[in-house]
Amino acid sequence: MKVRRNIIKIDEELCNGCGLCAKGCHEGALQIIDGKARLVSELYCDGLGACIGDCPMKAITIEEKEVEAYDEVAVMKRLVPQGPKVIEAHLNHLKSHGELNLYQQGIQYLKDNNIPVPDAAPSACPNPISISMPNPMPFPNTNSYQINWPVQLHLINPQAGVFNNADLLLAADCTAYAYAGFHAKLLKGKKLAIACPKLDSNKESYVNKLVQMIDDAKINSLTVVIMEVPCCGGLIRLVEMAMEKAIRKIPFEKIVVKIRN
Repeated sequence: MKVRRNIIKIDEELCNGCGLCAKGCHEGALQIIDGKARLVSELYCDGLGACIGDCPMKAITIEEKEVEAYDEVAVMKRLVPQGPKVIEAHLNHLKSHGELNLYQQGIQYLKDNNIPVPDAAPSACPNPISISMPNPMPFPNTNSYQINWPVQLHLINPQAGVFNNADLLLAADCTAYAYAGFHAKLLKGKKLAIACPKLDSNKESYVNKLVQMIDDAKINSLTVVIMEVPCCGGLIRLVEMAMEKAIRKIPFEKIVVKIRN
């Protein structure tokens, strides 16, 4: 399946290795290796272009292209010519984000092609794939909860392993603040994505990401929670558009948080 995404492109001749782009990449997908900026993780490049504003040499551009769904073998083929340090950084990034299936695919590709396998280990990363924390509210029978990270739909990569065969809760931004039982009663047992149909831009990307979650990640179900206000209805429409485009059919539930009791 082909999807449209923003792709980071680095001009190595212009890059002076200053490292500002790596600091601007909150996903840790850009690293400075052998004096040059390298995209070590296509999977976690959000394509929003924060790194562009930090590059004084104008060595980074973003191109919107129609590309195949993420393929770890294809990525390894592109990374291997860049050297063992880039390979190791890529494998570290996968492993630290909990993408163990893709990590094993990368290792297998190296073994199959008689390429030395680096001693990859989890590395520090600003955005772990999941967080576990105590529940601050005394809801019965819920001592803790787990959520994926990031949760904003623009930042989420729909091909991240955390969404495989998951039950997805797509929530309007305001709902978690307006409904005290959000975590215990709505989020428990689900993976989370949030969006605002009124204030967010590029709604088409939301539709495409939801289609990928349905068809590629094969989520089991989709629950949408919105507020009882007109603008939230746009989120339902985006979901309906995605379900019309998707090949797979999955259960869909709508939950409306009332403004008044």
